[in-house]
Amino acid sequence: MIMEIHTKMSNFPTDLRYAETHEWVRLEGDTATIGLSAFAVEQLTDLIVIDLAKPGSKVKTGGRLGEVESVKSVNDIYAPIAGEVLEVNAAVVADLSKLSNDPYGSGWLVKIKPDNTADIEAMMSADDYTKAVAGSDH
Repeated sequence: MIMEIHTKMSNFPTDLRYAETHEWVRLEGDTATIGLSAFAVEQLTDLIVIDLAKPGSKVKTGGRLGEVESVKSVNDIYAPIAGEVLEVNAAVVADLSKLSNDPYGSGWLVKIKPDNTADIEAMMSADDYTKAVAGSDH
């Protein structure tokens, strides 16, 4: 079991930055794509519904970006950076299996225009996130 967990945790894409609250950010130009890490999705298990901030809304770092409900619990999704929501992934809202099956690709959640791209650089690297997850109680 420990080997299985370690294998999954070592698969965090290195081109992303990670938040302690398990969101990831990919910066492309002046747009930041945000999603939930595979670790977070795995911990939530059977997802039922997701609710995300609407395009045009402003979010603050650590503020509520939405919530995801699983058979076990309802969990807030936090904004890892501040900015304006540009787009919500309607495909994920309609079909949560996209989040479960491809959290770093088709399972992205929102696109944001960041207030300050330096905030992204201040987030954890894949290596740091791997260590943080490995040290957490699951």
